[in-house]
Amino acid sequence: MFKAILSADLPRSRALAILLILIFASLALAPFIVTGARPLNTAATICVYIVLVASYDLLLGYTGIVSFAHTMFYGIGAYGVGIALASSDEPGWSLVFIGLLAALAAALVLALVVGLFALRVRAIFYAMITLAVAASFSVLASQLSGFTGGEDGKTFSVPELLSPGFTLVEQEVFGRAIDGKLLSYYLVFFGCLALFLLLLRVVNSPFGRVLQAIRENEFRAEALGYRTMYYRVLANVIAALVAACAGALMALWLRYVGPKTSLGFEIMTDILLIVVIGGMGTLYGAVVGATLFIIAQNYLKELMEHAAGALAGVPLLANALSPDRWMLWLGVLFILSVYFFPFGIVGKLRLAALRKPR
Repeated sequence: MFKAILSADLPRSRALAILLILIFASLALAPFIVTGARPLNTAATICVYIVLVASYDLLLGYTGIVSFAHTMFYGIGAYGVGIALASSDEPGWSLVFIGLLAALAAALVLALVVGLFALRVRAIFYAMITLAVAASFSVLASQLSGFTGGEDGKTFSVPELLSPGFTLVEQEVFGRAIDGKLLSYYLVFFGCLALFLLLLRVVNSPFGRVLQAIRENEFRAEALGYRTMYYRVLANVIAALVAACAGALMALWLRYVGPKTSLGFEIMTDILLIVVIGGMGTLYGAVVGATLFIIAQNYLKELMEHAAGALAGVPLLANALSPDRWMLWLGVLFILSVYFFPFGIVGKLRLAALRKPR
């Protein structure tokens, strides 16, 4: 059963399987095991980033394509839903679907255009083209203030079912009110779960095998009769559409869309860091990497503040652990993870399982 659900791509490591089960269970039960807005927002962000990073890994890890335009498609999905809902004082599900369909259509066209023209060049040249396209799109979104809200972005209302004031049932379940916030979280959770399983199916299909062949040796794949350009463009399109869906889910959760939350280059660097930390060429790396990175990003500063307070009697250590230096320590943690896990955390765990005597 689990083999079918996971598209025959089992973790192949007991430690990895336990880690994935813990992450899945924690995210599935997050509204009932944490209190407050911040932990639930962290859990929702992890769900979205798992899908966003996994869709990028389809390009980088499975096909060998380095793109800096992934956040552009993520932003298109967010802006599509946000602009549609902001256009009416009575937001309904029809506007959500219209905005999502418009965003998917725009992402499809842009992915095809970028793929057909830019994928004809190789390596760094393609990366630079996608960087230029993404930067241009970000500037355009900032300048079209009448349409996109400019630098301030757009705040919008969501359908009543997802609004914080909505209550589905009067009685609490396991101490948690069944309200719009809970329903919004599970929309994000199950939407991201479906998208992740779809990507897992893609990479474990014959199509996914060809992508891996292109990554290893494009010339040999062409010699075997595969039209590598077709496969690379299609992979670019699939990744773009999934990223747009992730952006739409994030917009519904935040009830806000803006350049910094949807199109910022910081999002792209976060994606790259997570791919490296989790492990390229394995979608499970997106799960582990996104979970660890988002938790560190949200709670490392707070942890350092407590540590600095506890070490107040040792000025040197207290200064070193000052919360203002949390980005420095996040960089140190990244360097250590690359040093000790050169193939990512998932790659390390799988290698350890293979080397373990049976």
